[in-house]
Amino acid sequence: MQHIKPDIPQILSRLALFQEIPAEQLAQLAASTREKRLARGEMLFHKGDPCHGFYVVVMGQIKLAFPSALGNEKVVEIIGPRQSFGEAAMFMNHPLPVFAEALVDSLVLYIDAEQVFFLINQDALFARRMLAGLAQRLHGLVQDVESYSLRSSAQRVIGYLIQQCPPDEGGLELDIELPTSKQIIASRLNLTPETLSRVFHELATQGLITMHGKHVTIHDVRHLREFDI
Repeated sequence: MQHIKPDIPQILSRLALFQEIPAEQLAQLAASTREKRLARGEMLFHKGDPCHGFYVVVMGQIKLAFPSALGNEKVVEIIGPRQSFGEAAMFMNHPLPVFAEALVDSLVLYIDAEQVFFLINQDALFARRMLAGLAQRLHGLVQDVESYSLRSSAQRVIGYLIQQCPPDEGGLELDIELPTSKQIIASRLNLTPETLSRVFHELATQGLITMHGKHVTIHDVRHLREFDI
């Protein structure tokens, strides 16, 4: 990984949570923020570690997952650049409920809880934004439970592919890159790797997609949305 010193105040100012924070407060926050560089496969923290702050991904990808006594894992979320995680455990002062591992070489910022609590006490708007971020994360988790409980395997995979498309994709042919391995995608969708491969094969057989490794060509996004197996 190329070691370029990040401009922490600038990075923080680009996050929705901190966009309207006064420069003086942003500088205080940045002064207590630490950067952590991770090589691919390196652990950021383990399940059960104490939590005294939260994290923001600057570059790379961080996998959040539950370990299993059988040696496998359940992927909860893949965190990318400008996304944060760990806020709920920080507020509850609970041990971290998952482990975090770098899927690629990554740069992460650690934001200390004391400064966060100081900003909450000083700025009601900041507090509302923090609550909105937590509510959005909770809403996403509820949607995941609904997806796993009520949607078919094909619907989960199609929904995941659609999520990787830009918002203005229309109905035309589109090329996308899967952000991580098929094994991790399968765990994220609560599927076995074999089931994921079967669905991809069926979508390809139906002429809806063409796959070459992580490269996927969606031949008609509108038709893909309407398809089910």
